[in-house]
Amino acid sequence: MRTRPTLNWTPAEDLPPGTTDAGPVAEMLGAGGVLVLSGAGLSTESGIPDYRGEGGSLSRHTPMTYQDFTASEQARRRYWARSHLGLRTFGRARPNAGHRAVAAFERRGLLAGVITQNVDGLHRAAGSEGAVELHGSLGRVVCLSCGARSSRGELARRLEEANPGFAPVAAALNPDGDADLTDEQVEGFRVLPCTLCDGILKPDVVFFGETVPPERVERCRALVRDAASLLVLGSSLTVMSGLRFVRQAAEAGKPVLIVNRDATRGDRHAVTRVALPLGPTLTAVAARLGVSVDVR
Repeated sequence: MRTRPTLNWTPAEDLPPGTTDAGPVAEMLGAGGVLVLSGAGLSTESGIPDYRGEGGSLSRHTPMTYQDFTASEQARRRYWARSHLGLRTFGRARPNAGHRAVAAFERRGLLAGVITQNVDGLHRAAGSEGAVELHGSLGRVVCLSCGARSSRGELARRLEEANPGFAPVAAALNPDGDADLTDEQVEGFRVLPCTLCDGILKPDVVFFGETVPPERVERCRALVRDAASLLVLGSSLTVMSGLRFVRQAAEAGKPVLIVNRDATRGDRHAVTRVALPLGPTLTAVAARLGVSVDVR
């Protein structure tokens, strides 16, 4: 289960500090067979905030839970109004140098796969078409009654037509794609049902309090089993949905390397943590390995 995020976790004092030497990253990638596990920190350079970093959204925002969404029509109105507005900005985000570097490593044959905890679709947009989206994608919508999946773009078009003139000013954008709005700002927003069965529509993402589909978890576990090593990019590993793969790799004796500016819950399982910004670091590593990165 993807648990509600918390700010109460603090790193153990006996863990070593992160290094600023990117050499271990280059060595790991140069050896090949690397499985990448990415988190929200990889997308911050694309303008998408993270949850727990400096200025992270959890200091002011509690993400919607599955239980709240399914239990309350008002909660769904609040979610869809905020998400619909947030999509106008979220949907304009483009892959950054970090995403493009990961795609370049994949093209060179250095990766065993990519697992992302992000729901922004930026790995796929950068060219990592086989990336496993652990928590789903905001680019799709699913009906909770009939299970039909459809394009988020199509729903956005329908919501625009149903809510003409809806353009409140948001206080901030959050990593899950919604915007901070007051109850007064979302009042009267019209939520639309499934076009096939009139069921409740939900973004095709794993909400906090919801379980990641077992077949998706097993697919990720298989990637860990087949990989030579695990490279974590921009994740605090606070929630178990990602941490379990770090533990699996470490228990199998496979080296784990983390690139994250702040300490993570997985540091004790890692060979080292590289405390450097992701985009410049991965671009520099690519140059060192002679890997060409798309500079779009």
